[in-house]
Amino acid sequence: MTTKSKIILGLVGATAAGVLVGLILTPEKGADLRQKITKTAGDWADQLSELFTSAKNEIENLRSKGTKVASDAADRYKESFS
Repeated sequence: MTTKSKIILGLVGATAAGVLVGLILTPEKGADLRQKITKTAGDWADQLSELFTSAKNEIENLRSKGTKVASDAADRYKESFS
């Protein structure tokens, strides 16, 4: 996991905790509070899904680049000893 992704996940976690504490401490009816928590959790789930999809795509790109670099290195090795 890269430093950038660790920072992003840390910020998402800290934000989630802050929002949850803020929601719990507000003087609202229980039904309204549960509805807000449900909506907020759904929004977070959507954002995390997008983040994981982005990370998956980035990992796939890195894998493809690594495969190409390895293939190029193998070709150069074969050419140098042929």
